[in-house]
Amino acid sequence: MSASRITSAHVAAWRMSRQGLLRRAGKEDWLDTVRRIGGLHAQVMSAAELSVWARADGVSPDDVKRALWEDRTLVKTWAMRGTLHLLPADELPTTVAALRETVSTFYRKPSWLNVHGITLEQLDAVIEGIRRSLGEEPLTREQLADALVAHTGQEKLRELLQSGWGSLLKPAAHEGALLFGPSQGQNVTFVRPDRWLPRWTSPSVSPEEAVRGAVRRYLSVYGPATYEDFGRWWGVDVSKAKRLFRSLDDELVSVRVDGREGWMLRDDAPSLEAASVPDGTVRLLPHFDPYTVSMSHRTQHVLAEPYKPLVYRNQGWIYPVVLVGTRMAGIWETEKKRGQIELKVEWFEPPKGKQAAATRAGLEEEASRLAAFFDADIVMRG
Repeated sequence: MSASRITSAHVAAWRMSRQGLLRRAGKEDWLDTVRRIGGLHAQVMSAAELSVWARADGVSPDDVKRALWEDRTLVKTWAMRGTLHLLPADELPTTVAALRETVSTFYRKPSWLNVHGITLEQLDAVIEGIRRSLGEEPLTREQLADALVAHTGQEKLRELLQSGWGSLLKPAAHEGALLFGPSQGQNVTFVRPDRWLPRWTSPSVSPEEAVRGAVRRYLSVYGPATYEDFGRWWGVDVSKAKRLFRSLDDELVSVRVDGREGWMLRDDAPSLEAASVPDGTVRLLPHFDPYTVSMSHRTQHVLAEPYKPLVYRNQGWIYPVVLVGTRMAGIWETEKKRGQIELKVEWFEPPKGKQAAATRAGLEEEASRLAAFFDADIVMRG
C-alpha cells in the first residue's frame, strides 16, 4: 500500500464508517452494530444507550433495556480493561474465554492481591463461591455477600466483597461467574451467565483462537493500530499484544500514516484508501463513546491540542463530542427544563462561512433524531 496516498483523514473516515457512524443501522439491526464494534462502554447506562442511538435509526432507550432484561440478547459485565461493557449475549462465552486466557493472571499477581488485602486462596474461594451462589434469580450485592459467607464460612469475605466497588467482582466476571442483572431500585443485582442466558453454549474455538478473534475484531474497526493501541484497549502489556499480532502475521499488513506504522487486516486495506466522509456530516457522540475512547492517545489529527482537556477530563471522564466531518469540533450536553430537553453545544471554534450553514443543518438533523430518541421536544443552544 502506498504510504504517500494514505493520510490521517483516510484513517479517521475509515474508522467512522466501520463503527457505524456514517451509514447507520436500522432499528432491527442495531445489535449487529454493537457486535461489530466489540461492545459499548457501560459506565453510564444512558451513555451506552446513546452510543446505540448514534449508530442506529429508530431506536429508543427501551430497546436497549429490553435486549438486556427481557430478550437477554445483550449483557452488561466487566470486560476489556476491567471496564463495564454491553456485549452481545451470544458472544459472551468466547469473550470470557479470551479474557481468561489473557487477563486472569493479572488478578493473581502478589501486587494486586496485596493492594486488595486478599490471598490467592481467598480469591479462588470468592470466585467459586460466587459461581455457586448465583443463578437465574438476581441477587443484590448484599445478598450475594450473605450467600458467599454462608458458602465459605469466611466472614472476612463480606467486607472484601462490599468494599472497593467491583474489585473482587471483576475477576469473577472474567471467569464467567457473574453478569449484571436488572436493578432493584437503587441496588444493582448479579446473575450467573449460564443460568441467565437461555442459549449459553461453550465456545466453539480454543482460548488462543478466541484471543486472536478479539485482535481481528479490534483491527476491523479501530485499525490501523499499533501493538500499544491494542494492548491499551484489551488490557494487556505490549509484549503480549505484539505476540498476538505476530500470530496473525499472514493476515495483517503494515500501513504507515504520517510517519507512524500501524497494522490492519490485509483484506480491509483496499477500503482504507477510498474512505471519506460526506460533506456536512455532523454526529453527536455521548460520554465514553467507543470512537472517542479509541482516539484518546492519538488525537492530534482529530482534535486541536488546546481543546483536548475539554474532552478527555480528569479521572478518565470522557465528555460528549460533536463531530464535524472527522474532527471533534465541540462538546455538548443535555438538560431537562420545563418538560423540554435543552441541547447545549460549546464549539471549540465556531463554524464560519459556508461551513456554518452546513454544520447547522447537520446539527439540527441530529437534534431531531435525539428528540425522537428521548420522545421529547428539544431546544438548541449554541
